[in-house]
Amino acid sequence: MPDTLPLVRFFRGQKTIGSAQAKPDSTLVEIAHLAGITIPTNCTSGNCGTCLVRLIDGDVEMPDPIPPGLDEHLIEEGGILTCCINPSSDCDIDVIPPL
Repeated sequence: MPDTLPLVRFFRGQKTIGSAQAKPDSTLVEIAHLAGITIPTNCTSGNCGTCLVRLIDGDVEMPDPIPPGLDEHLIEEGGILTCCINPSSDCDIDVIPPL
């Protein structure tokens, strides 16, 4: 892990809507909250897919096995679940999901 915690930038399409520095072990939805951004959640465990967003750039810690709210196709399109995934580097996130 780098000496500094990751910076996560949030976008809605091409528009920057906020950013925040990650805290240790914080999920992307928690980081969004720090940036003043609300990402809808329901189950908070990766089962429902409500918090699906698109990873534009950066690296995240993908759970193994993949949560039920994701599938290989969504992952190929950059889909990640903010309720159960942590950044492992600076990241750019589009809150518009890959549907």
